[in-house]
Amino acid sequence: MSLKFANNNSLSAIDTKPSGLTGGALTLLSTQTASSSSTISFTSGIDSTYKEYIFKFINIHPSAESRFVFQTSTDGGSSYGVTATTTFFQAYHREDTGDTSLNYTTGEDFAQSTDFIHFGEQVDPSSNDHSSCGFLKLFEPSSTTFVKHFLSRQNQNYVSNYCNSPFVAGYFNTTSAINAVQFKFESGTIDAGTIKMYGVSWCL
Repeated sequence: MSLKFANNNSLSAIDTKPSGLTGGALTLLSTQTASSSSTISFTSGIDSTYKEYIFKFINIHPSAESRFVFQTSTDGGSSYGVTATTTFFQAYHREDTGDTSLNYTTGEDFAQSTDFIHFGEQVDPSSNDHSSCGFLKLFEPSSTTFVKHFLSRQNQNYVSNYCNSPFVAGYFNTTSAINAVQFKFESGTIDAGTIKMYGVSWCL
């Protein structure tokens, strides 16, 4: 593979893109908006076209106090429950400054589990302004050689008026292609919110 060079040696002064150089672009593939939805599923568009997919969550609001969760499928969404191992840590701060913490949370991670994976703690439905926002990155889901790595970052209104910032990462322990992803709350419905799926064009 040959190296590609810009038209000068200073990155700050580049005014012409080298021929054949691409990367970094997000392509919006699908948008779904919840309205008392039991689940939101993406069952098409996840294939070998992109090596990375990003799901963005915008103001996800539950109908009941519950955790926002997800799982994947290798059969186009006929079933969800691919074996996964994850790790989870979070920081939080209560509105009245009465409680703060940064901790690894053993109760939120999984070892070779087929359960739906937690994005964070319970989101409070009692206040209409409470919600969860963030993203999920899924790497090369169509690979038939490697396990499927993912990572997520959220910020949410946790119950009792906490600003909660959870981090979760892990891998789906399968070399089968993952071709569908489903999101839901563990109980109740997704009362409102939007999820957008993007394909990421990597640098070549």
